[in-house]
Amino acid sequence: MWKVQLFKLNYDTREPQAVKDIIDSGWITMGDVTKKFEHDFSVMLGNNIKCTAVSSATAALHMSLLALDIKQGDEVIIPAQTFVADINVVRMVGATPILADCESYDDWNISAASIQKVITPKTKAVIIVHFAGYPCQMDEIVALCKEKNIALIEDCAHAPGAKYKGQNCGTFGDYGCFSFFTNKNLSVGEGGMLTTKSDTLDQQAKYFRSHGMTALTLDRHTGRSISYDVVQPGLNYRIDEMRSALGLVQLEKLAAANSMRKVLVERYIAKLLNIKGLSLPFLQLKAIESVYHIFPLLLHPEINRDTLIFMLREAGIQSSIHYPALKNFTAFKEFGLNAAPIAENIATRELTLPLYPTMTLEEVDLVCDTLTKILEK
Repeated sequence: MWKVQLFKLNYDTREPQAVKDIIDSGWITMGDVTKKFEHDFSVMLGNNIKCTAVSSATAALHMSLLALDIKQGDEVIIPAQTFVADINVVRMVGATPILADCESYDDWNISAASIQKVITPKTKAVIIVHFAGYPCQMDEIVALCKEKNIALIEDCAHAPGAKYKGQNCGTFGDYGCFSFFTNKNLSVGEGGMLTTKSDTLDQQAKYFRSHGMTALTLDRHTGRSISYDVVQPGLNYRIDEMRSALGLVQLEKLAAANSMRKVLVERYIAKLLNIKGLSLPFLQLKAIESVYHIFPLLLHPEINRDTLIFMLREAGIQSSIHYPALKNFTAFKEFGLNAAPIAENIATRELTLPLYPTMTLEEVDLVCDTLTKILEK
C-alpha cells in the first residue's frame, strides 16, 4: 500500500537468531540475558548508571512515581506536548498532573522557565520529555529542581543515545525512563529501561518490578536461592529473555542507526527549509546531540491537516500526528487541565513524516517532492 511508510524495523538475520537462541536455551523468562542487556545499556549511558529492564516505558514511569512516593494530593508537572502515558501514570498514583507549555514554536520541549510558571507548594516531581530525540536544556532544569527540592524524571522514550553537553539523556534526573516499543530507535516490540544513579532508587525499582521479592525465579532455578522474602508491595513489570536478546542486538546497532537518522533528517531539512506553508522546529538548539526519533514539522494554520494527510496517503506516503492535545481526550476533558497555549496550537498543526534508519535518500526526496506538490496546490 505504501510507497514510503512511517516506520520500518531495522532488523536483519541477527534478531530472529537471537530469539531462537533463547528458545533453544529453555529459559525464556527474565534471566542472565536480561542482566547483560542491563549491563550493556549502562555502559552505553556511562556515569555508573544502574539499569532495570522492564516491560515498557510506561511501567518505568509508573515505578519511578511509586519509588518516589508520589501520591494523592501531590502535583506532578508534565509536558503539555507529550504522549498520554505521562499523564496516565500520574493519575494512576492519584496525583494531579499539571501541564508545562513548550518553550516556543522553535523548541517544543518544556524548559526551566515553563516549569517555573506552574510550580506550587504541592509540586513533588517533574516529568520532562526529550521530544523527537532532541534533549531539553538540562542545566537550568536540574538547577531548578534542586532549588525547589522537586524530583526529576526523564522520559527518554524518544532519546536513547541523545546527549546534552556530552552527557546522555536519562542520567540527569532521579530516574530515566526509556522505551523499546516497535517504532522506537531501539525496538524490541514491548519493553523499557528504568535508569538511576542512586543505589537506593535502583533497589526500589527492582522490588517494584517483581512483586517486592528478594530473589528471582532464576535464582531458585539455578540453586542460588531456596526461597524468598517479600519486603514491600510490588508489581510484575518484568521483561522476558526474548526481548532482552532483541535489545542486545538493537543496542549494537543503535549508534549507526542514530547516525543514519541524522543523515536523513539533514536531507529533509535541506529539501523543506524554505517551503511555503510549513516550518521546522529544533533547528536553533545548542549543546545537544539529537537521535532524531521522528521528523515533526509545523503546518501553516490555514492548511487543513486532515486533508493533507489524506492526500499524502493517496500518493502512498504514510504520515502521523505527535500528539493530540491531552485536554481533548475524553478521560481528561472534565478534569480541568490548565492551559498550555503553545502546545495546544502545535497539537492542531503538527505533522510527522516517515523516518527510519533503513530509509533511503531517494525515499526522503519522494516524500518531500510529494509534500511540496500538494502544498503548491
